[in-house]
Parts: sequence; structure tokens; C-alpha cells
Amino acid sequence: MTANYKAYLGEVLGTFILLMCGCGAIVVHQEAQGAVTHVGICIVWGLVVMALIYGLGEVSGCHINPAVTVALSLVGLFPWKEVLPYILAQVAGAFLAILCLQLMFPSNAGLGGTYPSGSAMQSWMLELFLTFFLMLTVLLTTQGKKESLISMAPIAIGAVVLLEALFAGPISGASMNPIRSLAPAVVAGKVGDVWVYLTASPVGAALAAGVWRVLR
Repeated sequence: MTANYKAYLGEVLGTFILLMCGCGAIVVHQEAQGAVTHVGICIVWGLVVMALIYGLGEVSGCHINPAVTVALSLVGLFPWKEVLPYILAQVAGAFLAILCLQLMFPSNAGLGGTYPSGSAMQSWMLELFLTFFLMLTVLLTTQGKKESLISMAPIAIGAVVLLEALFAGPISGASMNPIRSLAPAVVAGKVGDVWVYLTASPVGAALAAGVWRVLR
């Protein structure tokens, strides 16, 4: 198997595991009468991101997020020719995970999706900030010169995901990832506000890329 196809498989697998664990935690929380708790869900998201970066970082870079892939290309850290294959791999992994969750929990209405609890614009602004902070953390921790800094990147990135989910989850769902929101929305048939997540996250990631260039 060529290096490129290994990377694509890594993105499929990584995005599949991300949504199976993260969205699965939300679904199990709902099906088990709140047993997982909001804090528990946040911990799951943070830990699975950290584990995936450690495990798949050397295989595909472990983007598992179209907004991250595009932002890395904007700053010249990822080839543009690989953007579409990576995004298609992420889409495949995400939809496969949500279809598995639907098979296991057919009566669950939301399938772990992100849906604004207030106004759409409120969630849009929040998601923009959340993705900006996450993407800036990714760039600042993975592009450092010291090996010790790079080795700590998965912990820092996972911690940011956990932190943001803790305070923003009840409002916007703390998606920070377009495909993480699109897959459950499409499979559950709740696409009314999906534009919030399809637009805010890429804009936030692109802004972080611009700020990182200035800081650099």
C-alpha cells in the first residue's frame, strides 16, 4: 500500500473512531438517562482526540477535520492536491460511524449531532471562536522547534477540545469540525442549522492560520 493510501485510510479510521466515541458518548448519555453526564462527554471528546493524534499522527497527520486540512494548506504545511482526498476520507469515516450508531440506536433522534440551543448566529460566532482557538493550538504546538513541545501537542490539543466542550457544548454543541456536524445532521434528517457548522469552523480555522503566520 502506498504512503498516500495509508494516509487516506488513516483519515477514514481516525474520523470513524472520533465520531463513534464522541457522538457515541452523547447517544449513550441520552439512552442511559444521563449516565455519562456532560462532563463525561467532554472528557471522551478530549481523550479520543489525544489518543488519535498519538496513534495516527505519523500515518496521516491525524487531521480528522476538513477545517484543519484546509487551514494547514493555507499556511503551506499541507499540499493542496491532497486536500480533496483527505476530506473525502474524513466524510467516509464520519458517515460510516453515524450509520453504525443509527444501526445500534435506531430510536435515537439526534445521533450525537450538534444543534444550536439558542440563535443560529450565537452558535455561529461561538463555533468560529472555538475553531480559531483549536486551530491556533494545533499550529503553535505542532510547529515548534523543540521535540519536547511536539511530543506534548496531542495532550494540549485534546485538552483544548475538552475545555471548549465543557463551556460551549450546551450552547452550540462545540463541534469545531464541519464533518462531525454534517454526518449526524444528514443521517438524522436535521439539516436546518447545519450551515452554522459548515461555515463557522472553516472561517475560524482560516483566521487562526493567518494569526499564526503573524506570530511566526
